[in-house]
Amino acid sequence: MSTSETPSFVRLRVEMVLEISDADALTGTALESIAADFTATGASADESAEERTHAEETVREDAAEALASLIDPFDLVSQVPGVELAQASWSSETIDYDPDAEDWTAGEDGDEVYYGIEDNETDDEEGGGNTER
Repeated sequence: MSTSETPSFVRLRVEMVLEISDADALTGTALESIAADFTATGASADESAEERTHAEETVREDAAEALASLIDPFDLVSQVPGVELAQASWSSETIDYDPDAEDWTAGEDGDEVYYGIEDNETDDEEGGGNTER
Protein backbone atom coordinates (compact mmCIF):
# COMPACT_ATOMS: atom_id res chain seq x y z
CA MET A 1 0.00 0.00 0.00
CA SER A 2 1.51 3.34 -1.00
CA THR A 3 1.59 6.37 1.26
CA SER A 4 -1.31 7.97 -0.60
CA GLU A 5 -3.43 4.85 -0.05
CA THR A 6 -2.67 4.60 3.67
CA PRO A 7 -5.50 6.09 5.67
CA SER A 8 -4.49 8.92 7.93
CA PHE A 9 -6.55 10.24 10.76
CA VAL A 10 -6.58 13.83 11.98
CA ARG A 11 -8.07 15.10 15.19
CA LEU A 12 -9.63 18.49 14.51
CA ARG A 13 -10.30 20.43 17.68
CA VAL A 14 -12.69 23.31 17.39
CA GLU A 15 -13.81 25.37 20.33
CA MET A 16 -16.35 28.12 19.88
CA VAL A 17 -17.98 30.54 22.25
CA LEU A 18 -21.42 31.49 21.05
CA GLU A 19 -23.63 34.20 22.45
CA ILE A 20 -27.26 33.19 22.87
CA SER A 21 -29.07 36.32 21.75
CA ASP A 22 -32.56 34.78 21.65
CA ALA A 23 -32.98 31.79 23.97
CA ASP A 24 -36.65 31.40 23.06
CA ALA A 25 -35.85 31.11 19.34
CA LEU A 26 -33.06 28.63 20.07
CA THR A 27 -35.26 26.50 22.32
CA GLY A 28 -38.15 26.63 19.84
CA THR A 29 -35.93 25.46 17.00
CA ALA A 30 -34.53 22.66 19.16
CA LEU A 31 -38.05 21.54 20.08
CA GLU A 32 -39.07 21.55 16.41
CA SER A 33 -36.00 19.47 15.57
CA ILE A 34 -36.81 16.97 18.32
CA ALA A 35 -40.39 16.68 17.08
CA ALA A 36 -39.17 16.05 13.53
CA ASP A 37 -36.61 13.48 14.70
CA PHE A 38 -39.16 11.49 16.68
CA THR A 39 -41.72 11.67 13.90
CA ALA A 40 -39.18 10.23 11.46
CA THR A 41 -38.06 7.35 13.73
CA GLY A 42 -39.84 4.03 13.87
CA ALA A 43 -39.38 3.38 17.61
CA SER A 44 -42.25 2.04 19.68
CA ALA A 45 -44.75 4.67 20.78
CA ASP A 46 -44.10 4.27 24.54
CA GLU A 47 -40.32 4.32 24.21
CA SER A 48 -40.42 7.17 21.74
CA ALA A 49 -42.73 9.27 23.89
CA GLU A 50 -40.54 8.83 26.98
CA GLU A 51 -37.33 9.71 25.09
CA ARG A 52 -39.00 12.68 23.39
CA THR A 53 -40.32 14.02 26.70
CA HIS A 54 -36.86 13.74 28.25
CA ALA A 55 -35.21 15.48 25.27
CA GLU A 56 -37.79 18.29 25.33
CA GLU A 57 -37.36 18.85 29.07
CA THR A 58 -33.59 18.98 28.66
CA VAL A 59 -33.61 21.66 25.95
CA ARG A 60 -36.25 23.71 27.78
CA GLU A 61 -34.10 23.79 30.94
CA ASP A 62 -30.74 24.64 29.36
CA ALA A 63 -29.94 26.73 26.27
CA ALA A 64 -26.55 24.98 26.02
CA GLU A 65 -28.36 21.64 25.67
CA ALA A 66 -30.70 23.15 23.08
CA LEU A 67 -27.68 24.28 21.08
CA ALA A 68 -25.95 20.90 21.38
CA SER A 69 -29.08 19.17 20.13
CA LEU A 70 -28.96 21.24 16.94
CA ILE A 71 -25.25 20.87 16.15
CA ASP A 72 -24.17 17.96 13.97
CA PRO A 73 -20.41 17.49 13.44
CA PHE A 74 -21.13 15.61 10.20
CA ASP A 75 -22.60 18.80 8.77
CA LEU A 76 -19.33 20.60 9.49
CA VAL A 77 -17.26 18.26 7.29
CA SER A 78 -19.74 16.66 4.90
CA GLN A 79 -18.89 19.08 2.08
CA VAL A 80 -15.11 18.83 2.51
CA PRO A 81 -13.66 16.74 -0.34
CA GLY A 82 -11.45 13.80 0.54
CA VAL A 83 -12.51 13.37 4.16
CA GLU A 84 -14.91 11.06 5.93
CA LEU A 85 -16.01 11.55 9.51
CA ALA A 86 -14.72 8.59 11.51
CA GLN A 87 -15.79 9.62 15.00
CA ALA A 88 -17.23 12.71 16.65
CA SER A 89 -18.22 13.90 20.07
CA TRP A 90 -19.29 17.27 21.26
CA SER A 91 -20.72 18.97 24.27
CA SER A 92 -21.86 22.38 25.32
CA GLU A 93 -21.91 24.24 28.58
CA THR A 94 -22.78 27.65 29.83
CA ILE A 95 -19.60 29.54 30.72
CA ASP A 96 -18.52 32.83 32.20
CA TYR A 97 -16.99 34.71 29.29
CA ASP A 98 -15.21 38.02 29.26
CA PRO A 99 -13.59 38.66 25.88
CA ASP A 100 -11.78 41.65 27.36
CA ALA A 101 -10.04 39.61 30.05
CA GLU A 102 -6.34 39.37 29.30
CA ASP A 103 -6.06 35.79 30.56
CA TRP A 104 -9.05 34.36 28.66
CA THR A 105 -8.20 31.43 26.43
CA ALA A 106 -10.28 28.98 24.42
CA GLY A 107 -7.98 26.08 25.27
CA GLU A 108 -8.11 24.06 28.45
CA ASP A 109 -5.34 24.19 31.04
CA GLY A 110 -3.70 21.01 29.75
CA ASP A 111 -3.84 21.95 26.07
CA GLU A 112 -0.56 22.52 24.27
CA VAL A 113 -2.03 25.04 21.87
CA TYR A 114 -4.10 28.03 22.90
CA TYR A 115 -6.43 29.93 20.63
CA GLY A 116 -6.54 33.04 22.75
CA ILE A 117 -4.16 34.65 25.16
CA GLU A 118 -2.36 32.27 27.46
CA ASP A 119 -2.35 33.15 31.15
CA ASN A 120 1.31 34.08 31.41
CA GLU A 121 3.37 37.06 32.41
CA THR A 122 4.16 38.15 28.85
CA ASP A 123 0.59 37.98 27.49
CA ASP A 124 2.02 36.50 24.29
CA GLU A 125 -0.39 34.82 21.96
CA GLU A 126 0.39 31.21 21.21
CA GLY A 127 -1.16 29.56 18.25
CA GLY A 128 1.14 26.96 16.79
CA GLY A 129 0.04 28.04 13.32
CA ASN A 130 -3.67 27.84 14.13
CA THR A 131 -6.10 30.54 13.17
CA GLU A 132 -8.66 31.83 15.64
CA ARG A 133 -12.14 31.82 14.15
